[in-house]
Amino acid sequence: MNDIKSVAIYCASSTKIKECYYQVAHELGHGLAQRGVTQVNGAGNMGLMRAASDGGLEAGGKVVGVIPSFMVEQNWHYPELSEIIETSDMQSRKHTINNMTDAAIVLPGGCGTLDELFEIITLKQLGVYLKPIIILNVEGYYDLLLQHLERSMEENFMRDEHRDIWRVATTAEEAIDLVFSTPLIDESVRRFAKI
Repeated sequence: MNDIKSVAIYCASSTKIKECYYQVAHELGHGLAQRGVTQVNGAGNMGLMRAASDGGLEAGGKVVGVIPSFMVEQNWHYPELSEIIETSDMQSRKHTINNMTDAAIVLPGGCGTLDELFEIITLKQLGVYLKPIIILNVEGYYDLLLQHLERSMEENFMRDEHRDIWRVATTAEEAIDLVFSTPLIDESVRRFAKI
């Protein structure tokens, strides 16, 4: 079992989504807190970010939000969080979250969430980010994306070994279990990284 102290949660801030997504986000935040794991997210006060934060806070956990200053100025942050870290821009936000966490769980989301997912996949492919990446595929949300990644490997845009960069879960409990069971430093990734 990995010694996981903090986990990044990447997810949507949208509010016009199905209830099942909110439920899983809340369960994820609650489950991490019950295991004594600090949750780190984008500090948003809406959508799945808010649901994950509420789940963690309600279970007595620590939830740290990382957010650019311009978003705080627009009151897009959730002031009830345990701690809020302001950054200068979006890139710094991602860098800060990646550096202060031991793993990442990616819930459904839009372009921002996909950007965060693909950045850590790319960094792991390059041997820079060697922490567990868990895609929480709620209600098959990521099915088409996972199929596209398979096609990328079939057509040699990615290597077969790249399939080991991420793990896929369908429930919050499974995602948490995978965080603790996936190697923190995947030496197979380091071997085929182009650095």
